[in-house]
Amino acid sequence: MTSQEEIRALRGRRDECEELDQLLAGAGSGHAKVLALRGEAGVGKTALLGYLEQHADGFLLAQATGVEAEVELAYALLHQLCTPFLDRVAHLPEPQQEALGTAFGSRSGERPDRFLVGLAVLGLFAEVAETTPLLCVLDDAQWIDTASAQTLTFVARRLVAERIGMVFGVRDAVDGDDERDAFEGLPTLIVRGLTDADAVGLFDSVIAGPIDERVRSRIIAEARGNPLALLELPRDLDAAELAYGIGSSDHAALTGRIERAFARRLDQLPEATRQLMLVAAADPSGDVTVLWRAAAWLGIPADAVAPAQEAGLLELAAQVRFRHPLMRSAVYRAASERDRRMAHQALAEAMTGDTDSDYLAWHRAEAAVGLDEGIAAGLEASAERAQARGGWSAAAAFLSRSMELTPDPGQRARRALAAANARLQAGNTDDAHAILAIAAAGPLSELDGARAQLLGAQLSFASTRGREAPSQLLLAAKRFESLDAAVARETYLDAFTAALFAGRLADGGAALDDVARAIIDARWGDAEGSVPSACELLLDGLALLVTSGYAAGIPKLRSALDALRSDRLSDNDALRWLWPASRAARAMGDDESWLDLTDRHVRLARRTGALAMLPIALTERFSAELFMGDVPAALALSAEADAVAAATGTGLSPHIAFLRAAWGGSEAEARALIDASRTDVAARGEGLFLMGTELTSAVFLNSFGRYDEALAEAERAAEHPFELGLSTWVYPELIEAAVRSDRPERGGAALDRLVEIAAASDTDWALGVLARSRALLSAGDVAEALYQESIERLGRTRIRMALARTNLLYGEWLRRGGRRMDAREQLRLAHEFFREAGMEGFAERTRHELAATGETVRARSVETANELTAQETLIARLAADGRSNPEIGAQLFLSPRTVEWHLGKVFTKLGVTSRRGLRGTAVAPTGPGLGRVAAATGRAR
Repeated sequence: MTSQEEIRALRGRRDECEELDQLLAGAGSGHAKVLALRGEAGVGKTALLGYLEQHADGFLLAQATGVEAEVELAYALLHQLCTPFLDRVAHLPEPQQEALGTAFGSRSGERPDRFLVGLAVLGLFAEVAETTPLLCVLDDAQWIDTASAQTLTFVARRLVAERIGMVFGVRDAVDGDDERDAFEGLPTLIVRGLTDADAVGLFDSVIAGPIDERVRSRIIAEARGNPLALLELPRDLDAAELAYGIGSSDHAALTGRIERAFARRLDQLPEATRQLMLVAAADPSGDVTVLWRAAAWLGIPADAVAPAQEAGLLELAAQVRFRHPLMRSAVYRAASERDRRMAHQALAEAMTGDTDSDYLAWHRAEAAVGLDEGIAAGLEASAERAQARGGWSAAAAFLSRSMELTPDPGQRARRALAAANARLQAGNTDDAHAILAIAAAGPLSELDGARAQLLGAQLSFASTRGREAPSQLLLAAKRFESLDAAVARETYLDAFTAALFAGRLADGGAALDDVARAIIDARWGDAEGSVPSACELLLDGLALLVTSGYAAGIPKLRSALDALRSDRLSDNDALRWLWPASRAARAMGDDESWLDLTDRHVRLARRTGALAMLPIALTERFSAELFMGDVPAALALSAEADAVAAATGTGLSPHIAFLRAAWGGSEAEARALIDASRTDVAARGEGLFLMGTELTSAVFLNSFGRYDEALAEAERAAEHPFELGLSTWVYPELIEAAVRSDRPERGGAALDRLVEIAAASDTDWALGVLARSRALLSAGDVAEALYQESIERLGRTRIRMALARTNLLYGEWLRRGGRRMDAREQLRLAHEFFREAGMEGFAERTRHELAATGETVRARSVETANELTAQETLIARLAADGRSNPEIGAQLFLSPRTVEWHLGKVFTKLGVTSRRGLRGTAVAPTGPGLGRVAAATGRAR
């Protein structure tokens, strides 16, 4: 729009302008603000963004506009936005510098994790805003390239205390557009149509001649308050139609009618001007110099731009800008196929230098008349460059077009396979399925055929996390045995993991057993007599455990765990294998391996920025910290998981949320979480979560002495004995519930399974829990000896929760035998742990037992004014450990300024004035049912 029309378009926008004024005030004072302006095309979003820019006094402005295009270049818009600030990149940590440089193509290196790129941009913007407040304005954000959009929304979600404002103009999706909205969940201002009075005022301000009242009323009604429609629809009517209402009413969609009005204005321009505008519309880069070079190649004179500029349709400044995005699309759609090809050919001729190579490849493709291997190969090379920068969506677009132009059927199928994989990596499973069908039609080599089968299985797992995926992955793994032993092993592991996730919900119900037997029968093709790797030992041990029991599987698993703890795996292998290894260690009761491997997994996922794996690693380590009784550490991990979820736009792991609620004794919250998750989990086929809820429920119910209900939950879980890492610990809960509900005979089978596991494992954790379980089923001196054996064995482990459970049961046994003084000693130990750990159910059960011995236990009283959030506690712990603000920010996806802001709140709440003062406090963060924050010298009590 012209400036006068922009002023007119702000008519009736007082409330929206006031909200934008508040955004500027907040961002300028150190309270970062983010806003997405949403509305239909032409409703006034751009005018409001213009108002924002004009009133951003004292702000540094970073502005960019998305462009509708058939091709996208990874991080193209982000690079444009960040270019003025690249001299500040040197202030970022080296890993962030490397990630950003690789994403922008100025460095070569490993494909950057997109979240590490996001953290780098967050740090860059925060660095810039330290001296001058920064306002980022992104118009037509729905057309921002995928990699840039993901990065910018990551940054928007992590802004807290920076002097930064981010505003996105986002057009509402049209019917049939089912693409995921990258900006969903951001604070939103809906830009609606003008009121009737304001619409009438705007319309009348642009009508100079006579107009029939019926025509006037019809146009205003059809415009529905849309300012652009009110300005353009009258131009779609000639003078007779305006003055006398001659002509039929048009009920086409409003956007289409506006485009048609624009196209009608094009007809009034000279041929050379229309040709120049078509070249501009065909070039998504918006580079003015490229436009003039292309125009020169076509013989378009320089003065051809004047009529378009005079009509307010095109602006040539730093970038090529159309009056409105609908004008760009109207120009392109109005042109013939031949004219479009000529425009793209001219743009291809205008491209110079390596930086234009990807645009060159795309314009050559759009200018092509038939199949062309040279052009297809150029597109494939562009796809490789996009992948190297982490731009999977861009790579998918290049590969898809490359496939379409490939003349050789075999090469075409191979490129289709690569395009389908790129679509999967970009998260577009629907398109991936469609393109994979083209690849599967072949012809494919045997190896590529196996890759296609594997990709189909991976698509199934990405869609459902279970059900059909295990069987499909299993078929792919078998096919790879004679083709690539390493891929076969990895695919068997994927099949085992998929079957583990699916559990009882897998199609046919026996997926895990089927996969395990196939692993046992597999032929890897390795040299005869070669020493099995740690990964091979782990895979074979897992399979033997399922097919032949713990006695057969544990020896290999023990060797595998020893090797994994000492071998130096590559980062990629470690990320793949450490999670099943950790689950195996927990299933065996090998606490040292479990704690070592979970710690290593979390550190590795953090260091490499593997945010797809980090939540899984954090969840397993969260359980380990709870078992050790270090609730502050556990909830620090929970806070980190929350940070990852917020940064990536995903939900918190239901297992963490449920375990956190149940551990703290909040049954209502735990049940609500189960009910909220069960339908979704069942739909995805994640049976493993069901086992987790049943086990945790049994522990929770035992803690409150509701043994009948605990027994029912434990027996339900025990029907599925190989849900790795969980099923082992169902049996002690079942035995305790059976004995305490006076049905000890129902614990017999569980004891047999526990004996098998503990005997094979030969670890103090497993044998200590076995001794406690046998003590429950015994009497007299035998029972006491078993309780004492359990205490001795568990005292040598770091699993303090298991020891406290034995202290409680032994104390209850002593109290019922009339030995009150001996009972108090055990019960005090148990109560001290349960209270410290925030296990409210067990603490209350222990308090009642102590009261029965004649000892009064007073409830702990803590001032609630000092409560820290889980995130504040984590920041305090990291600061007390000597971490710098940038280091803390890198772990929690926050800028250093936001970390400093949180620390200020922590200092106030804890009554300290420096980081050194934090080292004399112990904090236990508030969580659902997990007690309150204690600020005291020494250990939290």
